Amino acid sequence: MTGILVPAAGFDHFGGWTLDSQFDLEMGASYLLAHGLGAPVADATTLIDVAAAGCYRVWVRAKDWVPSHHPGRFAVTIDGVRLPMEFGANGLDWSWADAGVVDLAVGEVSVTLTDLTGFDGRCDAIYLTTGDDLPVDGAGPDARTWRRRLRGLPDEPVDGGEFDVVVVGGGITGCAAALAAGRSGLRVALVQNRPVLGGNASTEIGLTPRGETGPLVDELAARSGDGELAAMKVLTAERTISVFVEQQVFDLRRDCDRITSIDARAARSGVETRFRGRFFIDCTGTAKLGLLAGVETMFGAESRSEYNEPLAPDQRGEYHHGNTLFFRTRDADEPTRFPAVPWAVTVAKDYANLGGQLERPGIDNAPGPVAGHARTPDPDIRRRMLQPLTHFWEYGQDLDPYSDSERIRDHLFRAVYGTLANVKQLEPETYANLTFDWVAHVPGQGEFRRYRGAYVVTENDIRDHRQFDDVVAWNSGAFCLHYPGHETYDFRLKDWKWDTRDGLPFEIPLRCLYPDGVDNLLAAGKHISVTHVAGSVTKFMGNGAQHAVAAAAAVKVCLCHDVAPRDLRGDLLAEVQGLVTELGGSAEHVPEAV
Repeated sequence: MTGILVPAAGFDHFGGWTLDSQFDLEMGASYLLAHGLGAPVADATTLIDVAAAGCYRVWVRAKDWVPSHHPGRFAVTIDGVRLPMEFGANGLDWSWADAGVVDLAVGEVSVTLTDLTGFDGRCDAIYLTTGDDLPVDGAGPDARTWRRRLRGLPDEPVDGGEFDVVVVGGGITGCAAALAAGRSGLRVALVQNRPVLGGNASTEIGLTPRGETGPLVDELAARSGDGELAAMKVLTAERTISVFVEQQVFDLRRDCDRITSIDARAARSGVETRFRGRFFIDCTGTAKLGLLAGVETMFGAESRSEYNEPLAPDQRGEYHHGNTLFFRTRDADEPTRFPAVPWAVTVAKDYANLGGQLERPGIDNAPGPVAGHARTPDPDIRRRMLQPLTHFWEYGQDLDPYSDSERIRDHLFRAVYGTLANVKQLEPETYANLTFDWVAHVPGQGEFRRYRGAYVVTENDIRDHRQFDDVVAWNSGAFCLHYPGHETYDFRLKDWKWDTRDGLPFEIPLRCLYPDGVDNLLAAGKHISVTHVAGSVTKFMGNGAQHAVAAAAAVKVCLCHDVAPRDLRGDLLAEVQGLVTELGGSAEHVPEAV
C-alpha cells in the first residue's frame, strides 16, 4: 500500500490561487484560496513523485462555503486526467471527498487545481492511496500525526534556537517590541503567522496606526509607494533580531512558573519548530500565549456595576468587537459584468452603499458608490458618525473569535459581494464600469480575550488620569466602542461611540502588562489587562507599540538583574522607565510629541 499526501500549500506554483493560513488551528491546515472576485483565477500546479505504479484512489479535502449554492467550485486534474467531480459543491464543511481512481505509472506526475468560479473555492490537500485506508480528517492530534508521517516530518519540533526574548505576533505592536528589545542588545526572535509584518497596518489590511505613536512607530510604519511597510527592512537590519514569518504558534512548554519554549508550524512546509527563550512577549492580540500557558484571562463587556464605568452596559455581555473586511472599488475602462450572486444577496439583502472603503493602505473611511434607496439617508440615524465608515462593515460580535473566524470572514465576503451586485443591478447605466479593485481575504481583527494582570485599567482610570507609581507608557485617543445589532443588515454596526474625553494622554502601569502565574511572560497590545471599555482606546496600534517598548525595556532590566516583572520596583523600575524613553517610548510624557 502506498499513500501520497499532496498539501495545496506545498504546490510548486500557486498560479492565481492565494495561500490562506489564518485558519490552520481551527480547520487543520493552510489551504489555497481562489480569491478571484468573480473571475476564475489561473491554475495552481505541482509535480509529485510516484514511487509505485498502481490504481490510486483519490481523496480531495475541500469546503463548500455556501452549501445551498456552491460558489467556490474547482476541478482537479491528475496526470492529464480531469477528475469527474467538482469540489466545493457537496454541501459539507471541511471534509475529504472520494474522487474515484486514477492509474499512475512510476515517475513524476502533474497535479492541477482549476478554479471554476472566482468565488473563493478552497483546497486543503489531495490524498492518493492504493489501499482502502481513509484520510484522517480534522485538526486534532491524530490528523496532525497522520500528516507529519505522510510528509516525512519529524514527530517532535526541530530546534529553532535560543533567544533572550521571543516576541509572538508581528503586527505593529510585535514589531515595536522586537525592535526595542533588539536595540537594547537582546537576542530576539519575532514569530509571525502571516507572510508580511504589520498586522492590521500591513498591506493585507491597511489601517494606519492610531493612538500614541512617536518616532519608533513612525519608523516601522513608513510606507513605500505601493503601500508596503518599512517594518521588515528595519527589523532585518538589526543584527540581533531574527524574523520568522508564516509560523503559526500552536503550543508551548512550561517549567513550573516559567515558559521555556513555544512551538510553531510553517504554513507551507508543515515543519514544526521549537523556539526557546528566557522571556516571551505576547503581541498576538489574541492572548495566545496566555491561553496556552493557562493563565487567567477576561472576555466580553463588563457590566457597569463591576468597575463603575459610565460607558459600560447595564448587564455583562459576552459580545465583543467583531472583524472587519476591507475592500476597494474602481471604474474600469469599459463595462464590466459581475456574476449573479444570489448566495451573497441573501446576506447583503437590498444594501447598496459601498461607502467605507480603503482608498489605499493607510487611508480608510473613503466614500464609495451608492445606489437606489441607499441614496436617501436614514432619518432615524442618531449616531455620531453619520456616514457609513470602514468599520461599520463588521461581523462576528456574538461568535467565538477563535473557532468561528473563517465563518466570520466568509459572511463578510458575502456582504461585500452582494452589495456590489446590488449597486450594479439598481443603477446599471451609472455603474456599468464599476468593478472590484481589491477585497482583502484577511479581515481586520476585532476583540479577543484579555489578560487579567496584577491591575486592571478601567475607563475611570483613563478619564481621571490616574497616576500610577509604576507608569511605563502613555496612551492617547478616544474611547471607540462598536455596537452590533443593526435591525436589517447584520454585517453593519447599529451604533458607534467615539468619546474623545479631554483628549489628553493617560498612564499605563507595568502591572497590566504581565499576568500572575508566569514569571517570564509579558503582553502588549489590545489584550493587556484592561476592561472592555478601557480596551477600546488602549487597542489602537500606536498605543500597543508603547506597551511593547515598555515590555521590551522590562525584559532587559529583568535579565540584567535576574528578577521577574513583579519585582521591578524602586531603582529597577526607574531603570525601566529610563530605558523606555531611550528606546523611543515615553515613560514621562512630552505633550509636544502627541
